[in-house]
Amino acid sequence: MRYDIVIIGGAIVGSSIAYYLREEGFSGSIALIERDPQFAHAATTLSCASIRQQFSIPQNIRLSQFTMKLFRRLKEEFGADADIGFREGGFLILTSENGLPILNANHEAQVAEGADIVLEDADQLTRRFPWLSTEGISAGSYGRSGEGWFDAHAMLTLFRKALRGKNVDFMTASVIGIERQGHRVTGVRLDNGETIEAGTVLNAAGPNAGKVAALAGLALPVEPRKRNVFVFEAREKYADMPLLVDPSGIYVRPEGSVYLTGGAEPEEGDGPADPQDFEVDWPLFEEVIWPVLATRIPAFEAIKPTRAWAGHYDYNTLDQNAVIGPHPKVKNFLFANGFSGHGLQQAPAVGKALAELLVHGGYRTVDCSAFGYIRVAEGRAFRELNVI
Repeated sequence: MRYDIVIIGGAIVGSSIAYYLREEGFSGSIALIERDPQFAHAATTLSCASIRQQFSIPQNIRLSQFTMKLFRRLKEEFGADADIGFREGGFLILTSENGLPILNANHEAQVAEGADIVLEDADQLTRRFPWLSTEGISAGSYGRSGEGWFDAHAMLTLFRKALRGKNVDFMTASVIGIERQGHRVTGVRLDNGETIEAGTVLNAAGPNAGKVAALAGLALPVEPRKRNVFVFEAREKYADMPLLVDPSGIYVRPEGSVYLTGGAEPEEGDGPADPQDFEVDWPLFEEVIWPVLATRIPAFEAIKPTRAWAGHYDYNTLDQNAVIGPHPKVKNFLFANGFSGHGLQQAPAVGKALAELLVHGGYRTVDCSAFGYIRVAEGRAFRELNVI
């Protein structure tokens, strides 16, 4: 078998790339390879499924703004039945006095990009959200529009369904080898014994992206990091609650009649996840998260945990930012990796950008040059400060 483009990874990033390749007029053959067709362990479906414009660098803001525009025209793009349950509840990112300079700088970058974000002091926040305790808080940035959360499964399903009529071949397999001749990759070997010749290979393998790059003899500082999401019930229902991020890094947001929370994993000792480890670390909820929630939202002193899940996300150890575009020497091997927790919200923009690059020879809608691999080769960090 031979394909003009082989995409390794069929979740939201890979599916977005395939979708926009066809939208941009690419008529060649496309193979989309996914080892977990039920997406039971995919970063896409195990994420907290949110979208924000509150980043520290303009390029990340622009990626999410593209996806936000797509959300607003979802039915036009995917049909009258298209629905991802998007709730535009906003983000509220809190800071102590020590973090105020960074929050101010981030806010300036966001406003410069047209994001509807307001910066408020503790008194203003208490008036806006009477249920909030601002103990130890100097200020917070709140997204009044263009931020919220949605159904990750529904979003992935939209893209996968749309691909069925676009002549894209779905393959269920793991890539175990990538063949290369000099400065070109020539094909991929699958665990079912097949070898596929490839004109271009795109790495959209999520948490497994570092290993996939290594198969081509390329270094990519991306590894899986384990993250836990906990679900709890509370008597109090706050219809106006945004996705709240405490200075500790712990977040909480409503989800229908319950709440989701996470972000308790300590930086110290946080390393590569065992690929088979999806066990929930319940002590994180009892010992770390619950005390923070009770301090920040006093009504949450009495809550009932109900269930939880653990997933892996693709963590870029260099700078917690995506690596997007071709390898500078192996030019027919492209990256769409290392989003460090914000891949779901940025996937459509990256799919559009890479499709434009492959079809038209350059970025048109969203310039992803700053995310290029060259900084990895040089060990030069392009750091995103607002990682959740």
